[in-house]
Amino acid sequence: MYNLLISLGVGIAVALLVKVAGFSIWAGLVPGLLALVGTYIVLARRVASRIQALMTVVQKDLQSQPTSQKDAQSRVDRAVKTLEQGLVYDKWQFLVGPELHSQIGMLKYMVKDHDGAKAAFDKGSSRNYMAKAMEGALFFQRKDFDAMKKAFESATKSGKKESIVWAAYAWCLLQNKDKDGALRVLARGVEENPKDEKLKGSLAALQNDKRLKMKPYEPMWWQFGLEAPPPVMPPMGGRRMQFNTRR
Repeated sequence: MYNLLISLGVGIAVALLVKVAGFSIWAGLVPGLLALVGTYIVLARRVASRIQALMTVVQKDLQSQPTSQKDAQSRVDRAVKTLEQGLVYDKWQFLVGPELHSQIGMLKYMVKDHDGAKAAFDKGSSRNYMAKAMEGALFFQRKDFDAMKKAFESATKSGKKESIVWAAYAWCLLQNKDKDGALRVLARGVEENPKDEKLKGSLAALQNDKRLKMKPYEPMWWQFGLEAPPPVMPPMGGRRMQFNTRR
């Protein structure tokens, strides 16, 4: 990566300058190493600040409720184009490209562009637990259950403290008539999160042959698109009554 190469160049240059000044090459190792680390930190922070600026633009564009499916798609298209601007830093800084691809994949998944989401997830980061969980949900919808399990297992490694990951995994297994598998997943989730009341409640429900309810995991659960959110009724303050459905 360019930032690392530049930092190495600066570190070597400093070490050589110390040597030229009449000291041994060993005397230049410490200042050279300090110059390397300092340069890398400065360059990495510069890239991070530029990526954060792009993320801020995306968040502002997506924070309000879309008025229609067309509006939602338009916003996602703009957000994807904004994030794609950050891909120019892929060769400059480690992990930037995979993380941006994960973000792009999640956006495309949430507007049902599953082909586009899959292409982005393929280039995404295994450290982004939400993206890997959504990839698992995508494979579930495509009935590729082996790939689904692989994606969810990756999500539980990086997101082992996130109850939504374990719950979504268990829900998909249940829909595939694998109750024993769902029980094992929830048991693992509780083992990793012994104070998580939501996961303990879900595990107890399954153990008592009750339905796995995902309400405790809202609103993040709706991002998976596996169940339709309930209709929203606005406050009744006037004569007109109107029912709106989230899109």
